[in-house]
Formats: sequence, C-alpha cells, structure tokens
Amino acid sequence: MFKLLTQENKARRGTFQTVHGEVQTPVFMNVATAAAIKGALSAEDLKTVGCQVALSNTYHLHLRPGDEIVRTMGGLHQFMNWDRPILTDSGGFQVFSLAAINQVKEEGVTFASHIDGRRIFMGPEESMQIQSNLGSTIAMAFDECINSRTGHKETEESAARTLRWLHRCKEAMERLNQGPDAVNPEQMLFGINQGGIHLDIRTEHMKQIAKLDLPGYAIGGLAVGETHEEMYQVLDAVLPHAPEDRPRYLMGVGTPANIIEAVARGVDFFDCVLPARNARHGHIFTKHGVMNIMNKKYETDPLPLDPDCQCPTCRHHSRAYLRHLMKAGEMLGMRLAVLHNLYFYNNLMAEIRQSIEENRFEEYRAEHVEKLATRI
Repeated sequence: MFKLLTQENKARRGTFQTVHGEVQTPVFMNVATAAAIKGALSAEDLKTVGCQVALSNTYHLHLRPGDEIVRTMGGLHQFMNWDRPILTDSGGFQVFSLAAINQVKEEGVTFASHIDGRRIFMGPEESMQIQSNLGSTIAMAFDECINSRTGHKETEESAARTLRWLHRCKEAMERLNQGPDAVNPEQMLFGINQGGIHLDIRTEHMKQIAKLDLPGYAIGGLAVGETHEEMYQVLDAVLPHAPEDRPRYLMGVGTPANIIEAVARGVDFFDCVLPARNARHGHIFTKHGVMNIMNKKYETDPLPLDPDCQCPTCRHHSRAYLRHLMKAGEMLGMRLAVLHNLYFYNNLMAEIRQSIEENRFEEYRAEHVEKLATRI
C-alpha cells in the first residue's frame, strides 16, 4: 500500500494506495471535524485548494448527527460528497480533552457529552464500530491521551493500556470489515504511539505496536504543551523503530516549520486545525511569513494576500477587501481566509515533495523554516 519513491537523508517521498485513491506523501490532511471545514468550505472547495485527504472526527460525528445516521446516508464519503480518502480520528483525544470524564477502566471510558451532558461509554470496540459506520478510508485506534508531562510510572501504565486497546481495535476492525454490510470493507487501521516525552517508553511502545503489522503508524500525544525541541527529540527516538514500509503520521502538527522539521525526520502524514482556525481570526500564512490582516496598514492595500499565491482568494481579492470583510464580521471574510491558508498548506506539501524528488530538500528546509515563521 505504501511505496517509497525516493529519500533524501530521512525525508521520504512516497505514495499510499487506498480504496479511495492514491495519496502523494508527505501529505497534510485538511481537518473537516464534523464532515466540514470550519469557514464555510465544501468538498468542492477542498479539491480547489489541493486537498488529498480529509480528516473527520469520530467523537463529534457520533454525537451529532450520529454515526448510524451517516451510515444510513451511505457512509461519510457519500454524506459529505467527497470521493478521496478520509481519515477518522478515534475520538480518544476528544474524550480525554473535551468531555467530563467519569471513569477510565480497562474496558474503556465513561464520559459526559460536551453537548448535552448525557453519559456515553466508548472503548476500542465502540470506536471501531462508529468508524465502521462512517466508512472512512483510515480508522485510528482508540488510545488513552494523557498530559505529555505525566510522571514516568503513570505514563508507562497508560501506554501499556493503549497497547492492549490496540490489540482489541485490530480484532474488532477485522471482524467489522468481514461483515456482510460493511460500509467500507477495505477500511484500514492505524496504530498510535504514546508515551509522553519519556523516550524509553515511546521507543518500547513503538517496537510493540510495530509487531501488529498495521497499514500505518501514528505518533500521538504531542503538540499539547511540550516544546518544539522535546517533540523533535521524541521523533528522533521513535521513528527509527517505526516500520519503513508503512506511512508515519504525526498527529495534530502543526506550523509550517514544524512540518518541515518533521519531514526531515521521516514523517509522511500531518494534520492540524491551525491553518483554518488561524485564518478565521485573520492570521494568514504566506511564503514571506505570517501576516495579521486585521492590521491597519492593510486598510488600503491593493495587493493580494501573497503575490506569489495562486489560490482563489489571491487571484481575485485584495488585502484591503479581506480586511474589510473580517472587520465587518462578514462570513465571506472567513471563507476567503480559510481558502487561502489551506491552499498554502497543501502547496507547501507539494513543494516539499518536489524538493525531495529533486534531492534539494535540505536547501528548501534551510531557506524556509525561519522565514515561514516570521511575523510580517
């Protein structure tokens, strides 16, 4: 399924074949949490900005509209009119971060819905059933998400539980895929590496989950408060023990600089709410750095957000117009800003892929890491 085409040092250029099409890696997955991008973007818009993979969330779709409803509508692809790959997060992160947790047991987690307070139970089997109903291309394993700075003993116990849950996820996914009414009988399961910032736990956990021979592996529990250097140390320690013939997915990361640095360490898949969320507040990513379109200096600026950008926003609208829309609270302002930022991220990945193909990724890295983080 994963084919490594070329490599420059640890940076990898590959393809990942799925039942919903081929993915060119490294890839950034655009986050459509509740089957839509926040900022009034449709599936057609995602194609316009070059999105290869959409990411939706098990927890949110289970609560609203309900995964059984999505199943009745033919699965998530048909429901949101998206014919390319979809990855669904297991809901684990949201269960542990958004919900009022009542109890964590070996069976799973009992929690209160953040919408209406009703008590819900979710464990590995429940998460796999929900994701099976959604029919996503890639389903993520249900894992325990704890603070990255949790003590060694507690983190070790949590990682061991996540490993046991992964075995149960694999068994449940295989059973569901063989069912006569599976929405997507080719659904793939990715395992998740945990262990906080404890390198020995991280390394041993990756060794253990690699034995399960899964289609892909993720590094979870990062970008939640640790420093960038601590995150890079985890990647340096863990990735040498991840299977080379499977994609590696760094969950929830991140800034353009984070992505470039993670690609340099061998990561293939990324996702983050950052580009869309920041756009909704007027923070715009460009090849020259990050701009705040709300600044008064753009009030009469006739230039596009980024003169080098070919996104729909930059081709048709000025900085002055976008600033006016954002200041006036017009929904079009958010939409145009999100369109631009997602185009920027997807184009960034295309440039990274090309630089690896041409064996000049290290030059690209040296030129762009600091520049893309600069505040204009």
